[in-house]
Amino acid sequence: MNLARQGRWIFPASIIIALLFGLLPLPELLKPFRPYWLALVLAYWTLETPQRVDLGFAFVLGLIADLMFGGLLGEQALRLVIMTFILRRFRARLRFFPLWQQALAIGGLLFNDRIVATALALAIGKPILPWSYWWAPLIGMLLWTPLFLLLDGLRLGRRGE
Repeated sequence: MNLARQGRWIFPASIIIALLFGLLPLPELLKPFRPYWLALVLAYWTLETPQRVDLGFAFVLGLIADLMFGGLLGEQALRLVIMTFILRRFRARLRFFPLWQQALAIGGLLFNDRIVATALALAIGKPILPWSYWWAPLIGMLLWTPLFLLLDGLRLGRRGE
């Protein structure tokens, strides 16, 4: 079995796992610290295989996430489309950054995502979110390198074999 066939399951499986991680119950104290798993996984696939991830895919995936998480319909769709657009625009540069610089860029994108989410929350009249809400982009930034290495290892397979 060749590597192309062997690795086809990784893309959909990683998206499904990211959606499920977003549904995991957490204590109220830890909920603001939950990384945006779906954005992290989508960022990986946008950088590494842009032919699979376009703005339409990000939009549909965001709508699915909105339905699964029970949020405002279209909120995550908008957030993921913005992130995917920025990643696709700067993909040629970001892809060749060292992982620690990629992590900083992903942290900036996740911070931007929080700004968009906050603006949407304020637009519909939700109360201002607590300061701990802003820790999640930092946690996502710290998780970028291990997540990238895990997905890259699965996608590319073992090179020694």
